[in-house]
Amino acid sequence: MKTFALIGAAGFIAPRHLKAIKETGNRLVTAFDKFDSVGVMDSFFPEADFFTEFERFDRHVDKKRREGDPIQYVSICSPNYLHDAHIRFGLRSGADVICEKPLVLNPWNIDGLAEMEKETGKRVHNILQLRLHPSIVALKNRIANSPADKVYDVDLAYITSRGKWYNISWKGDTTKSGGVATNIGVHFFDMLTWIFGKVKKNVVHVREENTAAGFLELERANVRWFLSTEYESLPEAVKLAGKRTYRSLQMEGEEIEFSDGFTDLHTRSYEHILSGSGFGLLEAYPSIEIVHYIRNAKLSAKTSDYHPLVKSTLSHLDLLNE
Repeated sequence: MKTFALIGAAGFIAPRHLKAIKETGNRLVTAFDKFDSVGVMDSFFPEADFFTEFERFDRHVDKKRREGDPIQYVSICSPNYLHDAHIRFGLRSGADVICEKPLVLNPWNIDGLAEMEKETGKRVHNILQLRLHPSIVALKNRIANSPADKVYDVDLAYITSRGKWYNISWKGDTTKSGGVATNIGVHFFDMLTWIFGKVKKNVVHVREENTAAGFLELERANVRWFLSTEYESLPEAVKLAGKRTYRSLQMEGEEIEFSDGFTDLHTRSYEHILSGSGFGLLEAYPSIEIVHYIRNAKLSAKTSDYHPLVKSTLSHLDLLNE
């Protein structure tokens, strides 16, 4: 049984980590969040210590280490811009680290963490759960077994509509979240490069507060992508069905179904990590490079390689005429 600390216990994704720690037969010893709405912990680890001040949490973790009962893993569910600092805290505390996506906001942050791994002898693991999704694994195997010179046409769309709270929270602040492409898209970009290879060309067509779109030329795929948190971006059929989320991956016109099975992937990820097969810093690098470029690149003209949803949902913003 391994001992865990959790940073960001009040966050949206924290219950999946609590569940994963529990289901893998391990124990949460202590948790931190500056917000105290963490009653969900009662369903998993009611005996865990909890702190709302990081200084007291730091002291508690350090005390356990000095008493010969160190935390073995620190799981991080905090806002994106704090991941780098919290990972460093975990490594300095003598623990391995499990961090939500995006691992960090900038590629050079990964270089710094690699130095800390060498100094501490501990490892950083990124939650890249789509690499464990059965449909995505099957697609990767399918591409690997296809003719090596075949280049596929791929369309990716992910719309997860959010209320007005979203832009008021840290998620609406690009300096803290990295922007919509980073916050909701980084694991899709990881999936695409994992399956179709390295980036040859990265084009950004739209970069609005709640919507981003562009084109990726990969070694084995030409990818048109569209990401949004705007309800109005949803296809009409999805709205009529009363749904607020739309996820679509099409390859050569064929829909690759991977909507189901997301809720169990964190437990699978923990199993993977605890068995010694987690996804580390090198695996995180390509997707972090992609989203960093998207955040800073000059917008390109909307030519024939833009995603169909750009035209159908953003014409009311007059973005096609920019």
